[in-house]
Amino acid sequence: MPENNAPTPETPRDGVSGSAAQPVTDGGTEVPPSSPERGRRGSSKATDGAPSQIFVWLKEVATVVVIAVVLSFLIKTFLFRAFYIPSESMVNTLDVNDRIFVNLLVPEPFALSRGDVVVFRDTQGWLAAAPEKDSGPFTWVQDGLTFVGLLPDSSEQHLVKRVIGLPGDHVICCDAAGKLTINGTSLDETYVNTAEEPQIREFDVVVPEGKVWVMGDNRNHSADSRSHQDVNGGFVDLVDVEGKAAVIAWPLNRISVLDNYPDVFRNVPAGK
Repeated sequence: MPENNAPTPETPRDGVSGSAAQPVTDGGTEVPPSSPERGRRGSSKATDGAPSQIFVWLKEVATVVVIAVVLSFLIKTFLFRAFYIPSESMVNTLDVNDRIFVNLLVPEPFALSRGDVVVFRDTQGWLAAAPEKDSGPFTWVQDGLTFVGLLPDSSEQHLVKRVIGLPGDHVICCDAAGKLTINGTSLDETYVNTAEEPQIREFDVVVPEGKVWVMGDNRNHSADSRSHQDVNGGFVDLVDVEGKAAVIAWPLNRISVLDNYPDVFRNVPAGK
């Protein structure tokens, strides 16, 4: 019987079967494995997928940005708002160029307390006329980011001071020891800047309903209620209060929660 010299098929290894590539057909026409046409067709499929991947990525980025802007706007509108400190009237509590977050839930629905640091709108003309804003090409971008709460408000339409007298409080400066008194109780104001001895500026006021009496911690460098008694008695309307300054958010080495010093006012009786 003649010996069978036909080659034995190669045994598949590692799950790969077959030892030779087979031609493929395209509509009845054979296309060799190494054909340039076949290569072009394969690469075109990979190229077609690239634009769609870029589109998906851009869509995801746009979605994240929109969500961030909406959340920031809602937080800025109902919870917190960022402000920039341009003056030294609250040193050492607040330094020039500090960025703070203001709790918009005070004074409503949560009430103010003596000692709270508040930001309020300047509806009484306490500030000098603000200079005209620059109209550079990116001003509208800054305004937009400030509007949605992504940048602190650096406009000169707001002031920041500490609440000293609430409605009904009788506030006097000063007693025989040179201390402020509220409803007959003298205060040891530990928040006042001690770099300078506060100058005595006498006043005797009773805070009307719906208003507060405010003063800066840097007493010799603060044009506060004492300086504006010819306008609205020096009082700030509660409706003008934007909120209570809660934290210093910038610079990083000054991040802290702002204190309203409850011990200073602990023994003050309620006003009439």
